[in-house]
Amino acid sequence: MKSQDIRAKFLDFYKSKTHQIVPSAPMVMKNDPTLMFINSGMAPFKEYFLGNGTPKSNRIADTQKCLRVSGKHNDLEEVGYDTYHHTMFEMLGNWSFGDYFKKEAITWAWELLTEVYGIDKDILYVTVFEGSDEDGLKLDQEAYDLWKEIVPEDRILMGNKKDNFWEMGSQGPCGPCSEIHVDIRSDEEKAKIPGADLVNMDHPHVVEIWNLVFMQYNRKADKSLEKLSANHVDTGMGFERLCMVLQNVKSNYDTDVFTPIIREIEAITNAKYGKDEKADIAIRVIADHVRAVSFSIADGQLPSNNTAGYVIRRILRRAIRYGFTFLNKKEPFIYRLVDVLNEKMGKAFPELKEQKQLIQNVIKEEENSFLRTLDQGLVLLDRVIEDATGKEVSGAKVFELKDTYGFPEDLTELILRERDLSYNKKEFEKLLEDQKGKGREATAIQADDWVVLLEDEDEEFVGYDTLETDVKLTRYRKIETKKEGIQYQLVFNITPFYPEGGGQVGDKGYLEVPNGDVVYILDTKKENNLIIHIAKNLPKHVHETLRAVVDKKQRERTAANHTATHLLHQALREILGTHVEQKGSAVHSKYLRFDFSHFSKLTTEELRDIENFVNARIEGKLPLEEKRNRPVAAAMADGAMALFGEKYGDTVRSIRFGKSIELCGGTHVENTGDIWHFKIKSEGAVAAGIRRIEAITSDATKEFYFENNRAYYEIKDVLNNPKDAVKAVNDLKDDNAKLRKQIEILLKDKAKNLKGDLKSQLEEINGVNFLATKIDLDQNGIKNLAFELGGEVNNLFLFFATANENKVMLTCYISKELVAERGYDAGKVVRELGKLIHGGGGGQPFFATAGGKNPGGIPKAIERVKEYVK
Repeated sequence: MKSQDIRAKFLDFYKSKTHQIVPSAPMVMKNDPTLMFINSGMAPFKEYFLGNGTPKSNRIADTQKCLRVSGKHNDLEEVGYDTYHHTMFEMLGNWSFGDYFKKEAITWAWELLTEVYGIDKDILYVTVFEGSDEDGLKLDQEAYDLWKEIVPEDRILMGNKKDNFWEMGSQGPCGPCSEIHVDIRSDEEKAKIPGADLVNMDHPHVVEIWNLVFMQYNRKADKSLEKLSANHVDTGMGFERLCMVLQNVKSNYDTDVFTPIIREIEAITNAKYGKDEKADIAIRVIADHVRAVSFSIADGQLPSNNTAGYVIRRILRRAIRYGFTFLNKKEPFIYRLVDVLNEKMGKAFPELKEQKQLIQNVIKEEENSFLRTLDQGLVLLDRVIEDATGKEVSGAKVFELKDTYGFPEDLTELILRERDLSYNKKEFEKLLEDQKGKGREATAIQADDWVVLLEDEDEEFVGYDTLETDVKLTRYRKIETKKEGIQYQLVFNITPFYPEGGGQVGDKGYLEVPNGDVVYILDTKKENNLIIHIAKNLPKHVHETLRAVVDKKQRERTAANHTATHLLHQALREILGTHVEQKGSAVHSKYLRFDFSHFSKLTTEELRDIENFVNARIEGKLPLEEKRNRPVAAAMADGAMALFGEKYGDTVRSIRFGKSIELCGGTHVENTGDIWHFKIKSEGAVAAGIRRIEAITSDATKEFYFENNRAYYEIKDVLNNPKDAVKAVNDLKDDNAKLRKQIEILLKDKAKNLKGDLKSQLEEINGVNFLATKIDLDQNGIKNLAFELGGEVNNLFLFFATANENKVMLTCYISKELVAERGYDAGKVVRELGKLIHGGGGGQPFFATAGGKNPGGIPKAIERVKEYVK
């Protein structure tokens, strides 16, 4: 059975059980501060389990793209070494929100596996929760009895809290689960060891295929459990593992989900899968990782050095280095696999087709960049090896290579082993753990349970129409982080505060408390469909009516910038072409940032045309045309543009200014004239095929022009107030160029005179013509002088020091014959002696320089350099 058919049969089966089939949510989480990526099928539905939203249907089924590479669920380092772990994977799932429970979940799962898919009942085992003394929970007797009606009791196994009690996190909905495991070993292997003995023992051919979670409890901050008001079902089945079983193979990578990608890797690298263990691991790593990276880019997350972007960069770099090390690929090739991936999965996930060119461009650019990093790292590693004493390299040096230069420690270890060396792993791991610990400590949030004051099903946002209103506090909780200390999260029945989302920052403001106190709202976010207001203090009268007031000035500036992003988007498509798509945005009160797809740097003329286009619409004073709660199809029929990587509900809000119309939940000005003026501050590349514009509007633009005007008059004052300031600056540049030319001539003459003096100072030491001295010459002159002397004197070893305004330079030149015959190294000389001037440097064995800030170290450096030739 082909993978496409397996996926379709699952969805069709649950459709027949009156489930609503919904598309996969984007893998990248946009508006959930607790999660970077969707790591399980239930993640898009968290708000329903928490009771903060109402689902489209009480019965839902889908196939969800998931990514597990960080936090609690982290499979990254296992990927490639076994045949059943993945970074990106599909999770087939069905959900019941307060509708059916254990009986239906269990009987339907068994029906689908054994009757629809035709899996042999004799190779299946099930587990049930055995209970937990710690939580005061007994055996899940209900699940046990239901399974007993279906399978022999010797195939029902007890599972402990670790394996058979599922929790969303340290707090929140949780419950016992019942897993279905499959044993696909040969008959001979089964005769030796029963499958029951290998369940949950990480055997590659006795694996969990489906997990049925029964949400019954809520885990509180004090770790106690309370019953939920309604019971829910959350199931997740690994699509890739299911394909392995139904296609009668022993590895996920032998299914048609992966074999086309593996064949393409074989063709590109001339490797043969199945011949060499190390090459096989590399091929599996690359086949898995290209999927994770491609889907992430398609869903809106580009590789970068920050948070989620860093995770994607790390995955891709892992694939590159495995290709580099084990498949001998020293040039980009992973981007070439995107075509095959698109052919295989583009029908089920059309975003792959739509973003294919972008995905290829980004991956190729990342490959080029990291291959350059690897080349640089190899040079740096050579230096570390040269400086090593004995057979062990410092763990701190290996950590520095990884942390500062991005050179992976496993590649370092491989190269060291080839040279019969090792490194201090304990020292490395301590530094790594210290770094991770600091990161965890800085970001760790300790949250109390919610204190519920009022039961309120729907928190209403009224911030489109008003910036202040009377509110009632419905719930609150205390949180604590190392960075911010103690804060409070507040939820109201209604709120004028816009929560961070869609690229726009959250509102700030304050609460007026009846006794005259003021509580400042520091930020507003959305989490699990709750609008959360973050404050340093808790209102003293939590049951009283409070007055919520948004910071009007900040909201107006933010609204102006958000509207400007819409006009900018329109301008880019009009001027550059309709290939332009929004790839990300950030809307703050002081500036806006807009990322878009385009193949080349924008010219000065294009930037001017874009500014003029936007400002023409500002001057045109276009009114806001807003339509709320419209069916998404109707809004799209009106020409509204859906934005890249965003998830839209059944009803949407459309924003129109003239011919610019987009689906958007953000805040906007009533009239484009309120923006005042639009000014581009910068334009540059973010990734291959992605450009970024940063711009300002409103008060920030006024300040920009005021500062420019002030600087202009200051420059005129310095130039004695000429009538034509531009001409005066150009005249100054011309005079400066003439003076530089004259100085160059004088320095050359000085160097010629110095050359004769220096020759006479040469001292022969062990057959080497040696000179170490301090001279007064610029760096370019020193270099020219050294090479001229090198051309005239054999076996030359020069060491020059120069100091100018606390800027110290050391220069070492060694004749190439000395480098070859005696192993002298100018780079090593300046690296070691550079410490004396509180600096460092390097270069080639025959010529190197070091810079520093301590002129007092020069005499000692000149004295010690003789030791290198004695």
